[in-house]
Amino acid sequence: MTNSGDQVLTPPATWAQRKNLVYLNIILEDSKNPTLKIEKDRLIFKGKGGPDQKDHELNIELFGNVNPDESKYIVRARGTEIVLIKENLDAPFWTRLTKDNTKKHWLKVDFSKWKDEDDDDEPEEGGPPPGAGGPPGGGDFEEMMRQMGGLGGAGGMPDFGGGGADFGDLDGGEDSDDDELPDLEEAKDEKPQ
Repeated sequence: MTNSGDQVLTPPATWAQRKNLVYLNIILEDSKNPTLKIEKDRLIFKGKGGPDQKDHELNIELFGNVNPDESKYIVRARGTEIVLIKENLDAPFWTRLTKDNTKKHWLKVDFSKWKDEDDDDEPEEGGPPPGAGGPPGGGDFEEMMRQMGGLGGAGGMPDFGGGGADFGDLDGGEDSDDDELPDLEEAKDEKPQ
């Protein structure tokens, strides 16, 4: 319970969507044991976090219905990442995250994960096609959440098996950037004519 002088803050959040799901990232650093309740038409987040470990709360009436049993989340050091699975997979894209049409100062679009409705089936530039997998956190957020399995509220961190991104020749091999640079030619003192 908070004291009457304590103010409950709204944490910032970002969101993006695909045809079948919504990504939501509640940005609250160092939130140790937040409570998150996903209902069919609502998401409720409560937790302490930030540098002063202040109380934060977010209560969102969602634009459309989701499947609470299929939706997942994971608490990380910089925030809580959530994947909400839409109830009606054939419905058009949501026009916003919230049922309420007013601008929310705490909510921003995550353009790094955003896809438009008309290009949902095209592969991401430089990434695998949707559902093909890829390194966790490396562009296919849906696959990462799928690997989390039933960890939605378990509080544990997933074991991604030590796999990850291919960093090419960072093991000390030769690279074209390792070639010796030619000497610079000295500029001649010439006056323009």
